[in-house]
Amino acid sequence: MPKITFRHAESGDTTVDAVAGSHLEPVLKLAQRHNIPIAFDCQDGQCGSCLVYVHYGQSKGKMAGPLTDREERVLLELGKITQADIERMRTDDFPTNWRLMCQMVVREEDLVVEYGVA
Repeated sequence: MPKITFRHAESGDTTVDAVAGSHLEPVLKLAQRHNIPIAFDCQDGQCGSCLVYVHYGQSKGKMAGPLTDREERVLLELGKITQADIERMRTDDFPTNWRLMCQMVVREEDLVVEYGVA
């Protein structure tokens, strides 16, 4: 069962277990269940308000679901990734550190999710 640590510069760290089934829903839902105050507006991958920076563990391979088409578009618009980054992620099978919490799903690795970053 992976552990997700939600990190905020002012609030500190809160670690929660991503229980069975967590890989089927966005990490934003996990944060909401544990009262983690990650900002969000649309919850649909359109606005970018739930932007976070993810630190992946030491395992090789993809430890979070791939970027959705919406997430790619928003991260491109925000200047957090480039088209070259997208191509590399598809080839290397490893996601960017910038993610939208309403789109990202957890796999089997512990993660640190920094929120409140720009």
